[in-house]
Amino acid sequence: MILLVNGPNLNLLGEREPVLYGSTTLRDIERMVTEACAAYGREVRCYQSNHEGALIDFVQEHRKEARGMIVNPGAFTHSSYALHDCLKSVSFPVVEVHVTNVHAREEWRRQDLIAPATRGQIVGLGPAGYYYAAVWLCSQAADPVLGEYDADAEPVEVSPDDVKADETPPPVGGDYEG
Repeated sequence: MILLVNGPNLNLLGEREPVLYGSTTLRDIERMVTEACAAYGREVRCYQSNHEGALIDFVQEHRKEARGMIVNPGAFTHSSYALHDCLKSVSFPVVEVHVTNVHAREEWRRQDLIAPATRGQIVGLGPAGYYYAAVWLCSQAADPVLGEYDADAEPVEVSPDDVKADETPPPVGGDYEG
């Protein structure tokens, strides 16, 4: 199961400052993440609250069955030591998402107490950031070679001899020249 946790004021997505946050609603985001995770056979539990303790209670309640979490802490990003500590206590990867690029906004938004408790952060890509987080989490949780995610595991060394080259020639055409 993947948790999708949204903090204060995110229930107003689609109507709050649409020039900044766009017209996509939280329900639209929840549907998009649920569909993305379903493609990997993963269930999603969605939760939004304007109350810090309620967010922490939800995470703690699902900590043993969840395999990953997408979190947009909203303004708690900049103020919640308690949410930081809660996220540090879980054994699955957490990806922090923000619809806007918080690093390019007001100075006070640049202080992020949550990022050090997460595996990664996706900011400024609009609602698509939630999708990218869902796909990454599901691919991590579903990878039979990697197994279950372990934040404390040592990196695995892979020899070039262990990687089998693809014998199929690359497709011709398209815009990709990489």
